[in-house]
Amino acid sequence: MDLSRFSRLSDTAWQLEPRGDMRVPAIIYGTAELISQMDDKVAEQATNVATLPGIVQASYAMPDAHWGYGFPIGGVAAFDPDEGGVISAGGVGFDVSCGVRTLHTGLARQDIEAVKRELADALFATVPAGVGSTGRIHLQDQQMTEMLDGGAAWAVSQGYGENTDLDRTEERGRMAGADPHAVSELARKRQRKEMGTLGSGNHYLEVQHVTEIYDEETARTFGLEGGAVVVSIHCGSRGLGHQIGTEFLREMALAAEEHGIHLPDRELACAPIRSEVGQRYLGAMRSAINCALANRQIITHLTRQVFADVLPAAQLGLLYDVSHNTCKTERHVIDGRERELYVHRKGATRAFGPGHPQLPAALRDAGQPVLIGGSMGTASYILAGTRQAEDLSFSSACHGAGRAMSRHQATRQWRGRALVDELAARGIVIRSPSLRGVAEEAPGAYKDVAEVVQATHEAGLARLVARVEPLVCIKG
Repeated sequence: MDLSRFSRLSDTAWQLEPRGDMRVPAIIYGTAELISQMDDKVAEQATNVATLPGIVQASYAMPDAHWGYGFPIGGVAAFDPDEGGVISAGGVGFDVSCGVRTLHTGLARQDIEAVKRELADALFATVPAGVGSTGRIHLQDQQMTEMLDGGAAWAVSQGYGENTDLDRTEERGRMAGADPHAVSELARKRQRKEMGTLGSGNHYLEVQHVTEIYDEETARTFGLEGGAVVVSIHCGSRGLGHQIGTEFLREMALAAEEHGIHLPDRELACAPIRSEVGQRYLGAMRSAINCALANRQIITHLTRQVFADVLPAAQLGLLYDVSHNTCKTERHVIDGRERELYVHRKGATRAFGPGHPQLPAALRDAGQPVLIGGSMGTASYILAGTRQAEDLSFSSACHGAGRAMSRHQATRQWRGRALVDELAARGIVIRSPSLRGVAEEAPGAYKDVAEVVQATHEAGLARLVARVEPLVCIKG
């Protein structure tokens, strides 16, 4: 990307001034090196988002940003319904409420080394992964409706976990305002057998160990210490969320035209928040958030069962669960006035700072855990939200490393079997139903996650707390 087009706001913030139909500037966070490596489409898409009705303050892109559908992946934008603000399915993404959940185990690395392969085999046998993967839970119509309304709280009521899990889950495990009746029969059908499954792509279940602590005080609050073993689950709303995105993008393309909204890119399909289509999408999208929360809750339960069999001393308590593909109604201060905004985060993690009332009491003084997944075989990071991110990005941070090349390009450069063997030599056990999928997710196909999180830290979007590295990876 050509940096000469930008005004430099700081070492890690770059602005494109409003021009043409832009209503607000576009701001991209990252070091000069990260920005220069980004595809020009990131700036183009962030600029296009800045033209949408009712957008407030700026169109943002995180340090891991790359080209997406309509919005850049890593894009953040907030809209005011009182100013004709819109909601866009492309600003949420197809994998609605994809997110990360991290669990403590109470174990250290040496506790699992002797049983690492047994643990990997048991997790792989218990948590289905891969394209079209299905589980043992088959929901009937009424159960589906209850799940779409109840989220992780529904899952706990069905025996999949503990009430204490909900305290450490975004929205306490249930997204209010869901409308299960706005979810099509086809979307329901696609999800009927997919609860408790990882899916494919960059989704995973990893057993990790803490290799570095950057902030001792916050790490203690989060219950983290060097050498500790944690488990991270990265997945979303599976086929249901994808179907909702597909259907509403078509509807919104027509709705935008009907409401006289000029779209510089048809993929930016949107509808006024207060329109009939906008309200239906909100109900369906919130139902998909609940689906994702329930899915991660069920996978947590299955993971606990495996650890109970293989490592009975383990105690899998939840650190936190947070999504990175959502639109949330939040209150933010703009020009000295608190306003209710619809904050789109597509491939961006919510990152509330210390003192935020929506955080559980045990975490409130430290700020929200921000869970940043690396690519297969690389480190992941745990950060904490900052107060300044409220002004910088509507309390948003990066969500991962961000792809550096397409999946097709990756399969031309790497072979799955060779990667599995290479990672095994480094002490990382990989289990996957697809060697092609392993090649698609090769670590070299992604940006350097350490550079991305360092830029996020330097920009003040979130602060570094701990680094974790994989020991076992169940890959979709």
